[in-house]
Amino acid sequence: MAIWRTAPVTRRRLLSRTSPRARPRVLLVVENLPLARDVRVGKQVRSLVAAGYDVCVICRRAPGNRSFPGVAVYDYPAPRDAQSKLGFVREYGYSWVMTAAATVRAALTSGFDIVQLCGPPDIFFPIGLACRAFGRPVVFDQRDPSPELFAARYGHAGGPVYQALRLLEAATYRSADHVITVNETMRRIACGRGHVPAGGVTIVYNGPVLAETRCRTARPELKHGRRYLCCWMGAMGPQDRLDLALAAIHHLVHVNGRTDCHFAFLGDGEAQADAISLSLELGLAEWTTFTGYLQPADVFTYLATADIGIEPILDETVSPVKAMEFMAFGIAFVAFDLAEPRRTGGTAALYAPPGDVTALAAQLDRLLDDADLRQALGTAGRRRVAEELAWDHQEDAYLDVFHELLARATGGTVGEHHSGSSRRTGTAPPPARGTRTQGSVG
Repeated sequence: MAIWRTAPVTRRRLLSRTSPRARPRVLLVVENLPLARDVRVGKQVRSLVAAGYDVCVICRRAPGNRSFPGVAVYDYPAPRDAQSKLGFVREYGYSWVMTAAATVRAALTSGFDIVQLCGPPDIFFPIGLACRAFGRPVVFDQRDPSPELFAARYGHAGGPVYQALRLLEAATYRSADHVITVNETMRRIACGRGHVPAGGVTIVYNGPVLAETRCRTARPELKHGRRYLCCWMGAMGPQDRLDLALAAIHHLVHVNGRTDCHFAFLGDGEAQADAISLSLELGLAEWTTFTGYLQPADVFTYLATADIGIEPILDETVSPVKAMEFMAFGIAFVAFDLAEPRRTGGTAALYAPPGDVTALAAQLDRLLDDADLRQALGTAGRRRVAEELAWDHQEDAYLDVFHELLARATGGTVGEHHSGSSRRTGTAPPPARGTRTQGSVG
């Protein structure tokens, strides 16, 4: 384990590390995944580097963390993944201490001009407040709302833990100069219960990079001798409701008698073992594959081979990343009819009443029977990703947040030297528009 240098830190010393004419430095803090496996942070750091920023990331240690050119990584040994509420307290307490130490180390070595805190968990607001006290703008990138995530995992809202999560979320909103969210529902939460001004929130969808979805070769052997392949992908947590997906597959295979489709579950996580056990219990071993963690290139090979996708989540605040990946590959998919899955999928999917696995199985059956419908839905999804949801479009809104906050912090000098005319070449951003960053959060 690295030994952090303990030289005294003063406000003047930190501020003196930033020249208005220097390349701006961004510090990103993420807890629940290492950089090598956090797809969203990976896209963000690549966009920041391409736009002319120096980037450093604090995260869990893992192979591949240092495979990002131009990115300095301050990583720490990963904590043991929590399996209980007390376990989360231990995990987050350890991560907070390691992150705080790494933040001091980053400040003493290269320094930084702006900070992004990634949530959940919403535990780093003291670090954000300290950074703001030293004149560093803070961005909060909220991927999921912690209270709703807790309710989805443990089946109920309310109680002391849920209320504590609400308080932590509120404190994190107040610690930030600007909030980034992944969809409209999250924006409403930030503006509503978070009391964030409308101009202080920006939606940045977690869409795929278009270039990564092209020129992929299908591998028919992934269908295990069956005519069709259906995919699920992602980190497997209790909130992802793989049990509902497997129940729908059981109905399709053992009740409807549909045996011409293989189902691949791509990814790993704390719910993987339970999902495999349930698959065996339901007599689905012959029709299912659990691949474990795959590199993105291998995931894309599966998607290039797949005929349909499945998204069984029941959390209406989540914009499913897997849905956008399906759409990028022209794959029609089925999902439960909830606000954000429908807002994301639009006409690229068929929907079933929330929690109704028989109806979900019926929609799978319908897609498998109708090649024209699969093609029409897939074409609609691919078009929407190409024209709107892809990271290629979303990164503009993401980079504008940093450009504008830094322009305000430096009296416009950062915007002048990193103007947006060539974000991909490192010579920078447009003049601050001002409409998204009027006023600090809280």
